[in-house]
Amino acid sequence: MLGIVLRFLLGGGAVVASTIVSRKIGSKIGGIFAAFPAVFLAALLTLRLDAKGSELVEKSIVLSQGAVVGMIINIMCAIAVVYLCAKQGWKRGLTQSLAGWFLVSMVYAFLSKYF
Repeated sequence: MLGIVLRFLLGGGAVVASTIVSRKIGSKIGGIFAAFPAVFLAALLTLRLDAKGSELVEKSIVLSQGAVVGMIINIMCAIAVVYLCAKQGWKRGLTQSLAGWFLVSMVYAFLSKYF
């Protein structure tokens, strides 16, 4: 339960912080704060609750490798949002970008599990 609460607080805190920064300083800077890897940080912190010693190191490495792939996919999604929203409007552009993110993520998850 502690892991769930920690993930909630870090994720929610990152969203609140990016919203405040966006309103006070500007949306470009707010977008940088919105990319804060709060879920990754929470996952690493709560991993310590489940593992110790060499198992903790091994699980942290696997988690970090997945995070790198996830962040690359998120960057591709952000680029798609900018491009598609400018071409097709924000509703269609955002919908298509998120659908693309989901598709690429699921394909990667499938391929990494079986290959």
